[in-house]
Amino acid sequence: MRAWLIAAVLVLPVPLAGCALHMRSTVDGGPTAAQLAELWTEPADLAQRDLLHGPGGVQGQPDPRDKFEFISADVSGASPGFDVRDSKGREWSAKLGIEAQPEIAASRILWAAGFHQPPTYYVPGWTLTQNGTATEQPAARFRLKQHMTNVGPWAWNANPFVGTNEFGGLVVLMVMINNWDLKTSNNVMYDVDRGGKVERWFVVKDLGASFGKSGLTGGLFGRFHGSKNDVAGFERALLVDSVDGERVHTHFHGAVYVPVLPRTIRVSHVRWICERLNRLSDKQWHDAFRAAGYADDIGDRYVRHLKQKVAEGLKVVAAAQ
Repeated sequence: MRAWLIAAVLVLPVPLAGCALHMRSTVDGGPTAAQLAELWTEPADLAQRDLLHGPGGVQGQPDPRDKFEFISADVSGASPGFDVRDSKGREWSAKLGIEAQPEIAASRILWAAGFHQPPTYYVPGWTLTQNGTATEQPAARFRLKQHMTNVGPWAWNANPFVGTNEFGGLVVLMVMINNWDLKTSNNVMYDVDRGGKVERWFVVKDLGASFGKSGLTGGLFGRFHGSKNDVAGFERALLVDSVDGERVHTHFHGAVYVPVLPRTIRVSHVRWICERLNRLSDKQWHDAFRAAGYADDIGDRYVRHLKQKVAEGLKVVAAAQ
């Protein structure tokens, strides 16, 4: 029994004992406006943003009738996938499995609030071609790779934005969607070619561990994980547990890789993100889930609970003023 317990402890995620216990900005005096724009830009068109088609628009979506040429298999994450090329020469990352739907919906909501996101689309069925053989594939998340150069990961606990309302609002949004897989390898810096001008983007890229519950799943290490794409589990999670001065305690157990992260949430961070999300129309909320291929009744449940969390956040703001 003792040997079993020792072995179990050894498989705990390393970041629990590492630098993820501390938060620090990597720039002196906080980010400049130009640096902050690498994470977020104010969405002046927030109330008009097309959450059905996202940042790539209707013109950018892949054609499910197309035949997608195999480039390589992606075995780096929890969900299987492929890198593929369409008949227009565009390269895509196609993710299969349970994470495909929540990643689309989460990406739409982040983009609506002004955080950078690459074009992503839900394709309910498609054809993969490899060595002249065509095989039918199940639903997948397609993320565009064209014009975007991956220049490496960025860390939740060490980046230029720590201490800003924008970064704090991003943390609150991760709590709101119950994205419990907050590790460095899921964050990417992109150099994006915007018609001859290259922009640096800090992106939360892998969002598939969202829209479930953020821990306490019943296993030995259940607190360190959660469910994905689980509307019943998601509905059981509220946003706010209590408020202690400026600090907001949340019902979130998903920061095993950066345990300090939820403890950095302040009233101003909740105010910042909830005021923006509160400007979304019912159609926009529902379009974010239609974009991900959810049936209307399931999408309705997600939207209802998200709007409840926004209302919770606005009440916290009112109570603190």
